[in-house]
Amino acid sequence: MQGLHLTAELHECAAQGLLREAQALRALCLREVADAGLTPVGELFHHFGAGAGVTGVVLLAESHVAVHTWPELGAVTLDVYVCNLLNDNSGCAERLVAALQRAFAPRVVHAQRLERGSLAERS
Repeated sequence: MQGLHLTAELHECAAQGLLREAQALRALCLREVADAGLTPVGELFHHFGAGAGVTGVVLLAESHVAVHTWPELGAVTLDVYVCNLLNDNSGCAERLVAALQRAFAPRVVHAQRLERGSLAERS
């Protein structure tokens, strides 16, 4: 259970195409996952119809990435969780979130960081 969970809410995003196009969002996520040094094991991206957003998930050997877009609001939520039991993947998660944020080009970012499952808490 030990790992790092990063979330971010992105507002006033300039990259509207990524908010509306499932294939563009999929290509971005898979490229950035690989560039961050993480291992994809599955993925699903769903577009909700004309004018609507996209939800995308990449399952990782290390855990997951989820992206939800609202083009009508110019908003995106990011959720990246990596396990750190055998290897410390924290840097990979941080690079991934930073790269996704740059791609969406938000004016406002609200980010959260949660350290999960400390080994010190084991009995």
